Amino acid sequence: MNLPHSGGFCATVFKTATHGYFRRDVEEDVVPSEQIAVAEVESRDDSRRAPGRVLFNDGWGFRNKVTAFQELGGSVASGWNNVHLPHDALIAQPRRADFPRGEMNGYFAGGVFEYRKTYRASTEDSGRRILLEFDGVYRDAAIYVNGSLAGQRAFGYSRFAVRIDPFLVFDAENEIRVECRTHLDSRWYAGAGIYRDVHLVVKDAGHIVRDAVRVTSPTVEHDAAVVEVIADIENAGPLTKTYRVDVLILDPEGAIVGTGSSPVTLLPGTRATARQRLFLDNPALWSVDAPNLHDVLLTLRDGERVVDEESTVVGIRSLQLDPRHGLRINGEIVKLRGACIHLDNGPLGAVSMRAAEERKVARLKDAGFNAIRSSHCPMSTALLDACDRLGMLVMDETFDVWTSGKSDYDYSFDFPEWWERDVEALVAKDFNHPSVIFYSIGNEIPETGTPIGSTWGRRLAEKVRSLDPTRFVTNGINPFVAMLDTIVPQMKARRDAAADTTAGGGGVNTMMAGFGQMMGHIQASDAATERTEESFAVLDVAGMNYSDARYVADRERFPDRIIVGTETWPNSIANNWALVEADPRVIGDFTWTGWDYLGETGIGAIRYADAMVEGSGFSGGFPELTAWCGDIDIIGDRRPVSFFRETVFGLRSVPYIAVQRPENHGRPIGVATPWAWSDSICSWSWPGSEGRPAVVEVYSDADEIELQLNGARLALVPVQDYRVEFDTIYQPGTLVAIAYTAGVETGRATVETDLARELSIDVEGNPVLSDGTDLAYLPITLTGGGGDQPVKLTITGPAVLQAFGSGAPVTTESFDSAIHTTFDGRALAILRPTGFGEITVTAETDGCTPATITLTAQ
Repeated sequence: MNLPHSGGFCATVFKTATHGYFRRDVEEDVVPSEQIAVAEVESRDDSRRAPGRVLFNDGWGFRNKVTAFQELGGSVASGWNNVHLPHDALIAQPRRADFPRGEMNGYFAGGVFEYRKTYRASTEDSGRRILLEFDGVYRDAAIYVNGSLAGQRAFGYSRFAVRIDPFLVFDAENEIRVECRTHLDSRWYAGAGIYRDVHLVVKDAGHIVRDAVRVTSPTVEHDAAVVEVIADIENAGPLTKTYRVDVLILDPEGAIVGTGSSPVTLLPGTRATARQRLFLDNPALWSVDAPNLHDVLLTLRDGERVVDEESTVVGIRSLQLDPRHGLRINGEIVKLRGACIHLDNGPLGAVSMRAAEERKVARLKDAGFNAIRSSHCPMSTALLDACDRLGMLVMDETFDVWTSGKSDYDYSFDFPEWWERDVEALVAKDFNHPSVIFYSIGNEIPETGTPIGSTWGRRLAEKVRSLDPTRFVTNGINPFVAMLDTIVPQMKARRDAAADTTAGGGGVNTMMAGFGQMMGHIQASDAATERTEESFAVLDVAGMNYSDARYVADRERFPDRIIVGTETWPNSIANNWALVEADPRVIGDFTWTGWDYLGETGIGAIRYADAMVEGSGFSGGFPELTAWCGDIDIIGDRRPVSFFRETVFGLRSVPYIAVQRPENHGRPIGVATPWAWSDSICSWSWPGSEGRPAVVEVYSDADEIELQLNGARLALVPVQDYRVEFDTIYQPGTLVAIAYTAGVETGRATVETDLARELSIDVEGNPVLSDGTDLAYLPITLTGGGGDQPVKLTITGPAVLQAFGSGAPVTTESFDSAIHTTFDGRALAILRPTGFGEITVTAETDGCTPATITLTAQ
């Protein structure tokens, strides 16, 4: 950016944080700068880049690492494969039934992986600071330049930068290598490798410090706002310098709505903070329903020479929190309709790309959610950008462990050394994202039940507040987990007693079925209250996992305590949401989970007694793949529980029909955890089940539901807790549910039998970008009788198959194959365009006419 100060004419191109390139033709003798006009918007993308910071994702090689010493011992290194970042090193690895505790990560074996890339350093950059910025590398990343170690990072989720210029040879080719490893270090599928974006950052001696532009709105009213822009400036040169910092603020349409300029003098080798307060008339405020974004552009000049530029995207909004109103945004009360989510993107694995994250956020929002909690690690920048643009509130979480480990080789060993730097990285990444309203300092940390553990919580909370006092601090505390030191011996005795009971008495299955009730009783106990009081006291909001039994009692015990359900059972939403609506101090509910995920296999599955393996419990073993507890499955299709939740939220008045699979009618259930929903789908096509019993579920907020089959009334039943069940006999035809309130019809839903065998393929959004940064999503549907079967894809044109999969919670198929079996008639192909032109995709399966679709990459 080059703001004018003396005569002449210039044309300057500004590269903004999310809105691409803005070209401005500027009369240099026009001062003040408020009169600068935006002449043309050339393009808009979502890269959150600035001059001197460019994507560094292409041209990488990847392989399973073998050291030179291992090769001397006879090991053979695999060949290098070309990959385009972001890349998940684990998702295409073979799954192993014998992998220890494989149920935690979906039976993907760990390993050591390495990436390499050649970079030609220009002589023009000699003397400048050159950094590689990684948005996330899982895990134990080590970065080498020309064989020398340039930097490391233990945590797999932090954004970090490594300075590489001391190791470069200029005007020559330089080899960059990144190593990482994973093995029994996570309770869920975390992937591996460079699974988020990489940027190359080049800075002059005088520069705006990376990740040190902070924008706040200390005063926000509907007709005015004060915006404070803060930037750290560094002079790494040998002379004292007086720089000038210029600031522009652009509204959502690209018009200039605020400008400022100030000098800053720095001695050699020092930093200073430049701070400007700008007044905006009638600002476009950011909210869930109107996610208005502003570009903030900064230029650092040494005289007339531009030495650095930075940009960021912000939303102007206010946050308030008190026990009388709960949470307010821009003065309006907001109840959090929340979803916990893991980091993976289903068939893509842990890869985080703009298109994937936008699709996820859009579908969660369409399902009725207005907030997401990152479980249990910091979000990617791409996901935060999507939440900003689409209007999704965020609780960004730091850690799943502190000093007490939950997996054999997890972060707990690194936590004492690295926690402070990782908290700093989280806040630096999140600070300018308006979607972020909470920082969570942990999840189900056992130490929260001890005095020493509480000192860790206080240390973390105050560290966050010192870095960002504008947001609220919480912690996903589970009093049950906080008391594990006393509960585990009791549970062991209970298991031993259960093992001695007969099958008819229930045994371990009965114990697991009552797990939620048992946990709730412990959560609300006086012992739990005493053990967790200090850990809750260090927070702005008491985050409670599965602790709805505490909500009412805590009104009396802690009248100023503000509560959020940071993690709740999916089948408890009707009761939980009533508690949220009844008490302003309970500001929301986050279900486990909004989106299904890889790993923690089968925690939400219905397990029938006649198919259970002895000793099985939460997991049924290989080849289970997903947790199967999400409102939305791993390819983005909504499950019945999602429509039930939308009804409870008051966002849906049309009834929804779900049918329990007739082939399972009458089978005794062995285990159904509190994360499970009924084994049902929205379908009335059950060939082979004619004349057999069927259970029909209808979700509605009406008083009564009438069920009709082929025009005949089956029953009229009162609705209780938004749900009613009908026992009927399956016959093909048309099933209709009619909702009545006060005797007046308020809506109806229809499901029809469809036995016509047909394969179809569609595309979500067309055209797509051709530069390797975009994805094309192609839903595939197989209708009619005959069940699920494999579908084969053929792709022609400039694209690669990034992933192909279904929502199946149990499968042996790989996501990197061009053949995948549908699940409940659905599958999803994900393509990454690699150049300009038309892309044709053909899907084939036995017994159906092939389906073909053409899309354009541009």
